[in-house]
Amino acid sequence: MDWEGVCHRWLPDVSSPDMSKPLKGHKIGFVGLGNMGRANARHLHEAGAEVVVWNRSDAPAEAAVALGMRRAASLPELSREIGPGAICINLTMTDVVENVVFGPGGLIEGLHKDSLIIDFGTTGVPETKKWADRVNWVDAPVSGGQVGAEAATLTIMAGGSEANFQRALPIFQVVGKNITHLGLSGAGQVTKLANQLIVAQTIDAVAQALRMAELSGVDPALVRKALLGGFAESRILDLHGDRMVRREFAPGGRATLQLKDVRLMSQLADSVGLDSPTLKNSLAQWEKLVHEKGFGDLDHSGLFRLYE
Repeated sequence: MDWEGVCHRWLPDVSSPDMSKPLKGHKIGFVGLGNMGRANARHLHEAGAEVVVWNRSDAPAEAAVALGMRRAASLPELSREIGPGAICINLTMTDVVENVVFGPGGLIEGLHKDSLIIDFGTTGVPETKKWADRVNWVDAPVSGGQVGAEAATLTIMAGGSEANFQRALPIFQVVGKNITHLGLSGAGQVTKLANQLIVAQTIDAVAQALRMAELSGVDPALVRKALLGGFAESRILDLHGDRMVRREFAPGGRATLQLKDVRLMSQLADSVGLDSPTLKNSLAQWEKLVHEKGFGDLDHSGLFRLYE
């Protein structure tokens, strides 16, 4: 395969006088227009790309069309529209990604042999490696949440061949700021699960700390403020701690998705022989929040509710 030629087609034209439109002349597919996906698709459109979208429900796709994007009637049609270009997918579950790409009526039915798929979601490591054996694939899970997606400041953790990463890089540079190529396929997902291991357990620690202060008769808002100046300072204490103090749990990142990630990281830990009691406890806490308490649609900072 002529990777030099393929890469050249997907690198921005640095001689262009309009560098505010670095993706001008590019045609990019986008599947999955949830809180993260719709922001990413919009940024690509605003960067000059011709963006063709597909979404299971109508309203997000219609909103994208209203902004000037085009909507494909089916996944194979989107693949055929994009040809040898890039198709971004922003979906939540591993089995959904499998069905959308490789299932009946999926992207695979119209996929060009040189097309590149960029998976922005958090999906299973073994499945990611398997998919990358079948098509050109970059796993590119992100951190930064909806706030980062809206601001185009996402941290992007990429796995895949160097050639595929270079093809994806112009897209990454539009939607993110901290972009790291971590190795071959699956390396991005491993890194994201490491991120989520820290996030899931830190949310729990912050929830316990603030509730302990509250039960002791100390204002948790003042405790949070004091801790932000010390060694316990973190974005989770800052952002999620504030939500806990205010008991404002409208979902940005839903608890049910955090549970999905904790399950994935638990499976990965088992597969590599990591025995982590704290991870096992974390899994039990998130299972309890979602299934026993029924709080899966709360923001993941809603884990605080376990301690009320």
